[in-house]
Amino acid sequence: MTPVFALATSLMWGLADFGGGLLTRRMPALTVVLVSQLLAVGALGSIVVATGGWSEAGPQLWYAVAAGVVGPAAMLAFYRALALGPMGVVSPLGALGGVAVPLGVGLVLGERPGLLQVAGIAVAVAGVVLASGPGMGGAPVQRQTLVLTLVAAFGFGSVMALIAEASHNLTGLFLALFVQRLCNVAVGAGALYASVRRGAPALPENGWQGIRSALPALAFVGLSDVAANGTYSIAANNGPVTVAAVLASLYPVVTALAARGFLSERLRGEQAAGAGLALVGTVLLATG
Repeated sequence: MTPVFALATSLMWGLADFGGGLLTRRMPALTVVLVSQLLAVGALGSIVVATGGWSEAGPQLWYAVAAGVVGPAAMLAFYRALALGPMGVVSPLGALGGVAVPLGVGLVLGERPGLLQVAGIAVAVAGVVLASGPGMGGAPVQRQTLVLTLVAAFGFGSVMALIAEASHNLTGLFLALFVQRLCNVAVGAGALYASVRRGAPALPENGWQGIRSALPALAFVGLSDVAANGTYSIAANNGPVTVAAVLASLYPVVTALAARGFLSERLRGEQAAGAGLALVGTVLLATG
Protein backbone atom coordinates (compact mmCIF):
# COMPACT_ATOMS: atom_id res chain seq x y z
CA MET A 1 0.00 0.00 0.00
CA THR A 2 3.00 2.33 0.24
CA PRO A 3 2.85 3.38 -3.45
CA VAL A 4 -0.89 4.09 -3.18
CA PHE A 5 -0.59 6.33 -0.12
CA ALA A 6 2.57 8.04 -1.44
CA LEU A 7 0.88 8.82 -4.77
CA ALA A 8 -2.14 10.14 -2.87
CA THR A 9 0.32 12.41 -1.04
CA SER A 10 1.61 13.76 -4.35
CA LEU A 11 -1.94 14.36 -5.59
CA MET A 12 -2.98 16.33 -2.51
CA TRP A 13 0.25 18.30 -2.18
CA GLY A 14 0.11 19.15 -5.87
CA LEU A 15 -3.50 20.38 -5.63
CA ALA A 16 -2.74 22.29 -2.41
CA ASP A 17 0.19 24.05 -4.12
CA PHE A 18 -2.00 24.87 -7.10
CA GLY A 19 -4.76 26.28 -4.89
CA GLY A 20 -2.30 28.18 -2.72
CA GLY A 21 -0.66 29.65 -5.81
CA LEU A 22 -3.99 30.95 -7.07
CA LEU A 23 -4.86 32.44 -3.68
CA THR A 24 -1.54 34.27 -3.36
CA ARG A 25 -2.42 36.19 -6.51
CA ARG A 26 -5.25 37.81 -4.54
CA MET A 27 -3.88 38.08 -0.99
CA PRO A 28 -0.53 38.05 0.87
CA ALA A 29 1.16 34.65 0.94
CA LEU A 30 1.61 34.69 4.72
CA THR A 31 -2.11 35.34 5.16
CA VAL A 32 -2.91 32.36 2.92
CA VAL A 33 -0.62 30.14 4.99
CA LEU A 34 -1.93 31.35 8.36
CA VAL A 35 -5.67 31.21 7.58
CA SER A 36 -5.48 27.85 5.80
CA GLN A 37 -3.56 26.36 8.73
CA LEU A 38 -6.02 27.82 11.25
CA LEU A 39 -8.87 26.09 9.43
CA ALA A 40 -6.87 22.85 9.44
CA VAL A 41 -6.25 23.19 13.19
CA GLY A 42 -10.00 23.49 13.79
CA ALA A 43 -10.76 20.36 11.77
CA LEU A 44 -7.94 18.34 13.32
CA GLY A 45 -8.85 19.47 16.84
CA SER A 46 -12.37 18.11 16.36
CA ILE A 47 -10.99 14.78 15.12
CA VAL A 48 -8.56 14.50 18.04
CA VAL A 49 -11.36 15.10 20.55
CA ALA A 50 -13.69 12.65 18.79
CA THR A 51 -11.08 9.87 18.61
CA GLY A 52 -9.53 10.41 22.04
CA GLY A 53 -6.23 11.25 20.43
CA TRP A 54 -4.77 12.83 23.58
CA SER A 55 -4.24 9.31 24.92
CA GLU A 56 -1.44 8.95 22.35
CA ALA A 57 0.55 11.87 23.75
CA GLY A 58 4.19 10.98 24.32
CA PRO A 59 7.80 11.93 23.57
CA GLN A 60 7.29 11.21 19.86
CA LEU A 61 5.23 14.41 19.62
CA TRP A 62 8.45 16.40 19.72
CA TYR A 63 8.95 15.23 16.13
CA ALA A 64 5.62 16.91 15.29
CA VAL A 65 6.69 20.08 17.09
CA ALA A 66 9.93 20.13 15.11
CA ALA A 67 8.04 19.59 11.86
CA GLY A 68 5.66 22.41 12.76
CA VAL A 69 8.54 24.83 13.32
CA VAL A 70 10.70 23.75 10.39
CA GLY A 71 7.86 23.69 7.82
CA PRO A 72 6.88 27.38 7.88
CA ALA A 73 10.53 28.43 8.05
CA ALA A 74 11.27 26.34 4.96
CA MET A 75 8.27 27.80 3.13
CA LEU A 76 9.32 31.37 3.94
CA ALA A 77 12.85 30.66 2.69
CA PHE A 78 11.34 29.13 -0.46
CA TYR A 79 9.12 32.15 -1.15
CA ARG A 80 12.06 34.48 -0.59
CA ALA A 81 14.22 32.46 -2.99
CA LEU A 82 11.46 32.57 -5.62
CA ALA A 83 11.33 36.35 -5.26
CA LEU A 84 15.10 36.75 -5.64
CA GLY A 85 16.07 34.20 -8.28
CA PRO A 86 14.92 32.35 -11.39
CA MET A 87 11.92 30.14 -10.57
CA GLY A 88 13.15 27.51 -13.02
CA VAL A 89 16.17 26.91 -10.78
CA VAL A 90 14.55 27.38 -7.37
CA SER A 91 11.52 25.14 -7.95
CA PRO A 92 13.24 21.87 -8.92
CA LEU A 93 15.86 22.22 -6.19
CA GLY A 94 13.11 22.75 -3.63
CA ALA A 95 11.23 19.69 -4.87
CA LEU A 96 14.32 17.52 -4.72
CA GLY A 97 14.76 18.33 -1.04
CA GLY A 98 11.65 16.28 -0.36
CA VAL A 99 13.42 13.30 -1.93
CA ALA A 100 16.97 13.65 -0.70
CA VAL A 101 16.45 13.90 3.07
CA PRO A 102 13.96 10.99 3.51
CA LEU A 103 16.03 8.89 1.10
CA GLY A 104 19.12 9.54 3.21
CA VAL A 105 17.23 8.66 6.39
CA GLY A 106 15.97 5.43 4.85
CA LEU A 107 19.44 4.40 3.71
CA VAL A 108 20.95 5.21 7.11
CA LEU A 109 18.27 3.05 8.75
CA GLY A 110 19.34 0.14 6.56
CA GLU A 111 16.81 0.18 3.72
CA ARG A 112 18.23 -1.23 0.51
CA PRO A 113 15.90 -0.84 -2.50
CA GLY A 114 15.95 -3.49 -5.20
CA LEU A 115 17.31 -3.00 -8.71
CA LEU A 116 13.95 -1.99 -10.24
CA GLN A 117 13.32 0.40 -7.37
CA VAL A 118 16.76 2.01 -7.80
CA ALA A 119 15.97 2.50 -11.49
CA GLY A 120 12.55 3.89 -10.57
CA ILE A 121 14.08 6.33 -8.08
CA ALA A 122 16.55 7.63 -10.67
CA VAL A 123 13.88 8.01 -13.36
CA ALA A 124 11.34 9.61 -11.01
CA VAL A 125 13.87 12.10 -9.63
CA ALA A 126 14.78 13.12 -13.18
CA GLY A 127 11.07 13.52 -13.88
CA VAL A 128 10.60 15.75 -10.83
CA VAL A 129 13.42 18.02 -11.98
CA LEU A 130 12.09 18.34 -15.52
CA ALA A 131 8.42 18.63 -14.56
CA SER A 132 9.25 21.41 -12.09
CA GLY A 133 10.34 23.43 -15.10
CA PRO A 134 14.11 23.95 -14.92
CA GLY A 135 15.19 27.06 -16.74
CA MET A 136 17.25 26.56 -19.85
CA GLY A 137 18.26 30.17 -20.37
CA GLY A 138 21.25 30.19 -18.07
CA ALA A 139 19.91 32.92 -15.77
CA PRO A 140 22.46 33.84 -13.09
CA VAL A 141 21.73 32.71 -9.56
CA GLN A 142 22.88 34.84 -6.64
CA ARG A 143 24.58 33.17 -3.71
CA GLN A 144 21.78 34.29 -1.37
CA THR A 145 19.18 32.69 -3.63
CA LEU A 146 21.05 29.41 -3.71
CA VAL A 147 21.50 29.37 0.07
CA LEU A 148 17.80 30.11 0.68
CA THR A 149 16.79 27.42 -1.80
CA LEU A 150 19.00 24.81 -0.16
CA VAL A 151 17.66 25.77 3.28
CA ALA A 152 14.09 25.39 1.98
CA ALA A 153 14.87 22.06 0.31
CA PHE A 154 16.44 20.66 3.47
CA GLY A 155 13.46 21.94 5.46
CA PHE A 156 10.88 20.29 3.17
CA GLY A 157 12.70 16.99 3.32
CA SER A 158 13.12 17.24 7.09
CA VAL A 159 9.39 17.78 7.59
CA MET A 160 8.68 14.59 5.62
CA ALA A 161 11.16 12.64 7.71
CA LEU A 162 9.96 14.11 11.02
CA ILE A 163 6.25 13.58 10.46
CA ALA A 164 6.93 9.94 9.58
CA GLU A 165 8.47 9.50 13.05
CA ALA A 166 5.80 11.45 14.95
CA SER A 167 3.28 8.61 15.16
CA HIS A 168 2.87 4.93 14.37
CA ASN A 169 -0.91 4.48 14.46
CA LEU A 170 -3.91 6.36 13.07
CA THR A 171 -5.08 7.96 16.32
CA GLY A 172 -1.57 9.13 17.13
CA LEU A 173 -1.24 10.47 13.60
CA PHE A 174 -4.23 12.79 14.08
CA LEU A 175 -2.69 14.12 17.30
CA ALA A 176 0.73 14.57 15.67
CA LEU A 177 -0.78 16.48 12.74
CA PHE A 178 -2.76 18.65 15.17
CA VAL A 179 0.38 19.53 17.14
CA GLN A 180 2.29 20.20 13.92
CA ARG A 181 -0.43 22.57 12.70
CA LEU A 182 -0.56 24.42 16.03
CA CYS A 183 3.16 25.10 15.67
CA ASN A 184 2.64 26.12 12.04
CA VAL A 185 0.06 28.68 13.16
CA ALA A 186 2.32 30.03 15.91
CA VAL A 187 5.27 30.46 13.56
CA GLY A 188 3.08 31.83 10.76
CA ALA A 189 1.41 34.35 13.08
CA GLY A 190 4.79 35.57 14.27
CA ALA A 191 6.04 35.94 10.71
CA LEU A 192 2.88 37.80 9.65
CA TYR A 193 3.14 40.14 12.64
CA ALA A 194 6.77 40.93 11.78
CA SER A 195 5.80 41.49 8.14
CA VAL A 196 3.01 43.92 9.10
CA ARG A 197 5.39 45.79 11.40
CA ARG A 198 7.61 46.33 8.36
CA GLY A 199 4.69 47.85 6.48
CA ALA A 200 3.46 44.88 4.42
CA PRO A 201 -0.33 44.38 4.14
CA ALA A 202 -2.00 41.54 6.02
CA LEU A 203 -5.32 41.62 4.14
CA PRO A 204 -6.22 41.55 0.43
CA GLU A 205 -7.32 44.74 -1.29
CA ASN A 206 -11.00 44.13 -0.46
CA GLY A 207 -10.20 43.50 3.22
CA TRP A 208 -12.05 40.95 5.36
CA GLN A 209 -14.60 40.41 2.63
CA GLY A 210 -11.81 38.96 0.50
CA ILE A 211 -10.89 36.54 3.30
CA ARG A 212 -14.51 35.45 3.84
CA SER A 213 -15.14 34.85 0.14
CA ALA A 214 -11.97 32.74 -0.10
CA LEU A 215 -12.67 30.58 2.98
CA PRO A 216 -13.72 27.46 1.00
CA ALA A 217 -10.54 27.62 -1.10
CA LEU A 218 -8.40 28.32 1.97
CA ALA A 219 -9.97 25.34 3.75
CA PHE A 220 -9.25 23.13 0.73
CA VAL A 221 -5.57 24.18 0.73
CA GLY A 222 -5.15 23.65 4.47
CA LEU A 223 -6.97 20.32 4.64
CA SER A 224 -5.27 18.97 1.50
CA ASP A 225 -1.89 19.77 3.00
CA VAL A 226 -2.85 18.05 6.27
CA ALA A 227 -4.19 15.00 4.45
CA ALA A 228 -1.00 14.79 2.41
CA ASN A 229 1.13 14.76 5.55
CA GLY A 230 -1.10 12.03 6.93
CA THR A 231 -0.94 9.79 3.88
CA TYR A 232 2.83 10.28 3.70
CA SER A 233 3.21 9.17 7.31
CA ILE A 234 1.13 6.05 6.57
CA ALA A 235 3.18 5.34 3.43
CA ALA A 236 6.51 5.75 5.22
CA ASN A 237 5.46 3.59 8.17
CA ASN A 238 4.13 0.73 6.02
CA GLY A 239 6.88 0.39 3.45
CA PRO A 240 10.33 1.60 2.41
CA VAL A 241 10.88 5.31 3.12
CA THR A 242 12.99 5.44 -0.04
CA VAL A 243 9.95 4.53 -2.17
CA ALA A 244 7.50 6.71 -0.21
CA ALA A 245 9.74 9.77 -0.46
CA VAL A 246 10.20 9.58 -4.22
CA LEU A 247 6.55 8.95 -5.05
CA ALA A 248 5.38 11.65 -2.62
CA SER A 249 7.69 14.16 -4.29
CA LEU A 250 5.95 13.88 -7.66
CA TYR A 251 3.60 16.73 -6.67
CA PRO A 252 5.15 19.24 -9.15
CA VAL A 253 3.71 17.04 -11.90
CA VAL A 254 0.22 17.35 -10.37
CA THR A 255 0.58 21.13 -10.03
CA ALA A 256 1.68 21.47 -13.64
CA LEU A 257 -1.19 19.31 -14.89
CA ALA A 258 -3.70 21.27 -12.79
CA ALA A 259 -2.42 24.52 -14.26
CA ARG A 260 -2.78 23.03 -17.72
CA GLY A 261 -6.32 21.79 -17.06
CA PHE A 262 -7.76 24.77 -15.19
CA LEU A 263 -5.69 27.71 -16.45
CA SER A 264 -4.80 26.39 -19.93
CA GLU A 265 -1.12 26.88 -19.16
CA ARG A 266 1.02 25.02 -21.67
CA LEU A 267 3.64 22.55 -20.53
CA ARG A 268 7.06 23.22 -22.02
CA GLY A 269 8.76 20.32 -23.78
CA GLU A 270 10.97 19.45 -20.81
CA GLN A 271 7.99 19.57 -18.44
CA ALA A 272 6.00 17.14 -20.57
CA ALA A 273 9.04 14.86 -20.75
CA GLY A 274 9.40 15.12 -16.98
CA ALA A 275 5.78 14.11 -16.44
CA GLY A 276 6.33 11.07 -18.63
CA LEU A 277 9.52 10.09 -16.80
CA ALA A 278 7.76 10.49 -13.46
CA LEU A 279 5.04 8.08 -14.56
CA VAL A 280 7.63 5.55 -15.74
CA GLY A 281 9.50 5.87 -12.44
CA THR A 282 6.23 5.36 -10.57
CA VAL A 283 5.56 2.11 -12.40
CA LEU A 284 9.09 0.84 -11.69
CA LEU A 285 8.81 1.71 -7.99
CA ALA A 286 5.40 0.12 -7.66
CA THR A 287 6.48 -3.12 -9.31
CA GLY A 288 10.01 -3.33 -7.91
